[in-house]
Amino acid sequence: MKSRKKNKNSGRVCSMIGTALIVVVIVLCSLLVFPGVFGFHTYNVLTGSMEPAIKVGSLIYVKDGDPEEVVEDDIIAFYGSLEDSGIITHRVVKNNIVSGIIKTKGDANANEDPTPVPYDNFIGKVVLTVPYVGEALVVMTSFYGKIAAACVILLGAALNLIGGRMRDKAEERE
Repeated sequence: MKSRKKNKNSGRVCSMIGTALIVVVIVLCSLLVFPGVFGFHTYNVLTGSMEPAIKVGSLIYVKDGDPEEVVEDDIIAFYGSLEDSGIITHRVVKNNIVSGIIKTKGDANANEDPTPVPYDNFIGKVVLTVPYVGEALVVMTSFYGKIAAACVILLGAALNLIGGRMRDKAEERE
């Protein structure tokens, strides 16, 4: 009797671990997919120019918007230049609506950025930062990360099946 109960409990634990693995992968994937549906862009922060407000490796959510509505102290994302498509995230120092440029500065930088941001380079306003998650998502979106995510899902499914069979056998013996 003790053995059956132990097998039944082991089956439950096995199923719970399998479910947890699948849920973790789904949650991480949804952090990338769902925001796009609602008009957000997601980026991984690569440099410390905005520390301590935004740490390296953070995931940031950027909402499309009108550059004319940006105000001082907003944090914005913009293209460093339209040719190289490098994305920068800095704080607004001044929005010059007449000339169509935004002056910015990284929080960790001593001086304002030397080149103002033309409105054409504006992507949007940072509305949310999630520390440390950006690096995990970069890994997940790589070739090997996708393979690892698929393996974790398969492992989770296998653990669910094994756990279910263990519980079924324990119940049959009762």
